[in-house]
Amino acid sequence: MRRLWLTAAPLLTVQFRSAHQEPRSAMARVLEGQIALVTGASRGIGRGIALQLGQCGATVYITGRKPEKSLQSQYSNLPTLQQTAEDIRHRGGKAVPVYCDHTDHNDIAKLFEQIKKENNGTLNVLVNAAYAGAKDMAEAGSVPFFEADPLLWDSVNNVGLRNNYICCVHAARMMVKKQSGLIVNISSAGGLQYTFNVPYGVGKAALDRMSADMAVELNSYGVSVVSVWPGMVRTEYSQILRDEGKLEKMVQQSKASVIGPAGCEGLVGQRPCAAMGGDARSC
Repeated sequence: MRRLWLTAAPLLTVQFRSAHQEPRSAMARVLEGQIALVTGASRGIGRGIALQLGQCGATVYITGRKPEKSLQSQYSNLPTLQQTAEDIRHRGGKAVPVYCDHTDHNDIAKLFEQIKKENNGTLNVLVNAAYAGAKDMAEAGSVPFFEADPLLWDSVNNVGLRNNYICCVHAARMMVKKQSGLIVNISSAGGLQYTFNVPYGVGKAALDRMSADMAVELNSYGVSVVSVWPGMVRTEYSQILRDEGKLEKMVQQSKASVIGPAGCEGLVGQRPCAAMGGDARSC
């Protein structure tokens, strides 16, 4: 079935309900037989989306760095990729965890080749949630761009923008052949107003522009591309930043709204579930 919804209006904002509200029963197993990939699913928004996709019946490929190369090596209380996989299975879904360095285009190519071989060339949903700049942004603090290390640009945008583009290229090649698919790029209002720092804002503006332009080029192939703005979400790492006294400064600096309650990252996942299930208005 061709899905052309929102290709002309690729920006979505998510309105959060109660963090404890369960997904609607109508959404249960609506993605049975679908193949999804969620990058950066060890924790945070990526993890929340992966859990929802699995609960809705999709086979979910999830990526993350190896524990010794991730924040988990510094904060042992953070969840791991394997834990996300176990939680997906606990919800009745199928999870395929794949360690991937999203700064390495060869690693990314191997990831998509694996999905292609194991699923007869099918990929129904790509969610680009991988992001590697949070720690460096927190350490950089509120200094203006001309006082910060110029390499902050790379740590903020190498995965958050460059990797997303590469993943979209690989995913689109598979989806175009099937004349169907959905690509979701996790973005923010930082593309419209000053948020955190210059590299962050430029990266999010570029990501939204990328989503819009890709949607135009993929429209005739039945493939949709959207940007999702989850807002300020309380994740495992943001709680660590709060405990370290860094989070409030970042929030004040960004002029952001109140951070959502713990667990609301999972509600973001209801958007792609509803969309692929045929009801883009149900969440």
